[in-house]
Amino acid sequence: MDVPPRDGLPPFEDRTDFENADRGFVAALVPGVVTADDGRVVWDGDAYGFLDGDCPDTAHPSLWRQSQLCARRGLYEVTEGVYQVRGLDLANMTLVEGHDGVIVVDPLVSAECAAAALALYRRHRGERPVTGLIYTHSHLDHFGGAGGVLPREAEAGVPVLAPVGFLEYAVSENVLAGPAMARRAGFMHGARLPKAPDGHIGTGLGITLSTGTVTLIPPTVDITHTGQTETVDGVRILFQLTPGTEAPAEMNFLFTEQRALCLAENVTHTLHNILTLRGALVRDARVWSRYLDEAIDFFGDAYDVAFASHHWPTWGHENVVGLLAEQRDLYAYLHDQTLRLLNSGLTGPEIAEELRLPPALEDAWHARGYYGSLNHNVKAVYQRYMGWYDGNPAHLWEHPPVQLAERYVKLTGGPEAMLAAARRYADSGDLRFAATLLNHLVFADPDHEEARAALAGVYERLGYGAENGPWRNIYLTGAQELRGGAGGPAVTTDTAETRSALTVSMLLDALAVRIDGPRAAREPRLIIDLVVIDEERRHRINLEHGALTHRSLPLHRTPKPHAGLTLTLTRPELLGLLAGKGLAGIETDGDRGLLKRLFSYVTQPDRGFAIVTP
Repeated sequence: MDVPPRDGLPPFEDRTDFENADRGFVAALVPGVVTADDGRVVWDGDAYGFLDGDCPDTAHPSLWRQSQLCARRGLYEVTEGVYQVRGLDLANMTLVEGHDGVIVVDPLVSAECAAAALALYRRHRGERPVTGLIYTHSHLDHFGGAGGVLPREAEAGVPVLAPVGFLEYAVSENVLAGPAMARRAGFMHGARLPKAPDGHIGTGLGITLSTGTVTLIPPTVDITHTGQTETVDGVRILFQLTPGTEAPAEMNFLFTEQRALCLAENVTHTLHNILTLRGALVRDARVWSRYLDEAIDFFGDAYDVAFASHHWPTWGHENVVGLLAEQRDLYAYLHDQTLRLLNSGLTGPEIAEELRLPPALEDAWHARGYYGSLNHNVKAVYQRYMGWYDGNPAHLWEHPPVQLAERYVKLTGGPEAMLAAARRYADSGDLRFAATLLNHLVFADPDHEEARAALAGVYERLGYGAENGPWRNIYLTGAQELRGGAGGPAVTTDTAETRSALTVSMLLDALAVRIDGPRAAREPRLIIDLVVIDEERRHRINLEHGALTHRSLPLHRTPKPHAGLTLTLTRPELLGLLAGKGLAGIETDGDRGLLKRLFSYVTQPDRGFAIVTP
């Protein structure tokens, strides 16, 4: 049977996590629902009330336990002057009280949920203004709600701290590749699954993503090195920079007077992702381990509690050191043993089948694969070092999925023979190979209703047996779509709000990846200069050979050759122009037709592209 085994788990009698998840509870948001201005529900924590019950046959008991923990919601006191709102989005929002107001750490995914979290805090701690904002790292669930705690009219003079490189990586993940990542994230987070014991029960890292308004306020203070200290509203903060760990730009930091250590998303109560299933840059497990070891030494005995951007805090200095050490060794073991087996000639899938954690780590609840999994993390380490190709010539130039599927179906004797074989494998418990056969059949004949239904059934069984939250959601969402469920991403990250925070160069990068290269390659060279008044810079756009390139120059420099069109405008006017609002109010010099020709090559991404069908 290929459903993951349910034995070999840590003792369910250990209630330490539940005690910590409930510790410091102040109040819940009642009802646990957040709506947008138009009345649309963007968060519904009450829908997960069924998690109070016993684990059903449609869920892995370990994942059910983790979901019960993640479903706890409300305002919690971490230590004097430090509070968290948990269970109002995928991530936590932390609030640290200063001399005149409150510092917000990680303002969730959407503005509506962040505003609701801040309002819950203020109901119990007073109407304190936001006097600082900190992003622990460059992932959406840690900055998207910024506009909900710091509206534009309140931004002036409020420091916004982030690790160096934050904006660059936030853009690359949420704008340049944002549509594809959002589509795959819809599978990974199961956002469109029904909230039920046989549907969505969580992600392992939290419950789910909210679906409100994504915003972004650019940082005003860069954290550039370990040992940097900043004082915000009278609160002293000591930083450890950790690039290349859970995010390309990330940091841990200590609130020194409060003796409270923030571990960002570098240490949570799960094995994390080396490569997230929505797609991203492959992370470095070796560096991740080293930064956790550095944290043990760097922060010494200066803290009594540690909290993170997800899950619940850990109290007691020795308990935190133990957590750090086990997580350090978790990523080191994963990395080193993958390399050992890789150098013995095993490929990523082969290593993933062979590698197991040592007993002390396998028996730690926080090292279980609720969000990352040992299986897909091993493949990610292999990919980081060796790439997509496993060295076998047969895999160098395989047919693409549809053409490969057509050949497999023909080889097995046609659709009905393949369907019968797949059912035999499913009945015998070999769900993995049944899925492989049925996937080929669906790609060869997407209108074969029996094949679609059979594959959906196999995906459901695989989902119900998964301990990993994203695996469950991916399998169940695949089943949903095969049965005609709604497609498309639940959250759009590339929005007018996020684009308003981008530099001109970033905006032009976003434009470049939407150029239809084959059509544009027929265009004679096209040059447009943007004289951006409020930045006092000239940006030259060059479209040639189907590629849009650009460079930033001092305002006084006029490069050769002469631009066919020069636009003199402000950055907000540029945003309007790129949003299709035209040239009204913009000074032009040259052939305005060049702009129309340029925009004729700009494509729009397919936000609901097929995944489980061709």
